Amino acid sequence: MTSIDLNADLGEGFGRWRLTDDEQLLSVVTSANVACGFHAGDAATMRRVCEQAAERGVRIGAQVSYRDLAGFGRRAMDVPSDELSAEVAYQIGALTVFARAAGADVAYVKPHGALYNRVVRDEEQAAAVVEGVLLAGAALPVLGLPDSRLLDLAGGAGLPVVTEAFADRAYTAEGTLVPRGREGAVLTGPEAVVKRAVGLAVSGVVASHCGRDIAVRARSLCLHGDTPGAVDLARRVRAGLESSGVRVEAFV
Repeated sequence: MTSIDLNADLGEGFGRWRLTDDEQLLSVVTSANVACGFHAGDAATMRRVCEQAAERGVRIGAQVSYRDLAGFGRRAMDVPSDELSAEVAYQIGALTVFARAAGADVAYVKPHGALYNRVVRDEEQAAAVVEGVLLAGAALPVLGLPDSRLLDLAGGAGLPVVTEAFADRAYTAEGTLVPRGREGAVLTGPEAVVKRAVGLAVSGVVASHCGRDIAVRARSLCLHGDTPGAVDLARRVRAGLESSGVRVEAFV
């Protein structure tokens, strides 16, 4: 039976402001990409999400980002390599405290937003992220786009790599994500998202923004927690996968 991990970005609030419905999404997903305070999240939020994830057996991942609370980590930034590697390790370390206090541990690392897209092609920034993971002191799996520089360098450094696909994002013909500023970059229609999720899981093929089919082999499938109606969408995606004979389970 085909199996796939279902992950979502969680803990994306700050103080009294909450963006993601963490509790409801944790009843659907198998892995939680928890914001570590640089693009969103704070100590209390990280603690709460880790406790809820541990209670449900959901794997906890550190979603590391550029230091960009005002821009939600989605603005292009030029950060020196030594600074970036230290900040990646810092974020992993912060989340590790709360994961362990909840009786779990950080199980993987995934960059967020502008950093995620940057390390697809940028050798220097990708290397800094890998160095940060190693600096954190654990051989954690790294999530990223197939054929990205991040996964190439992570694998070369002895870190497990996990290829990821997006059920709610449009793809370019090169297999990268269409920039959010372009029309149609984010898919919100439930039928389209479910169809894309099943296609990615079963056949590993997705239609690019220009209409050409491209191969996207992935072990984990992402849904964005900040998408309107994210909880209902996640439930529909999981139901669609399971009804198509796909087993939804964590990759670690």
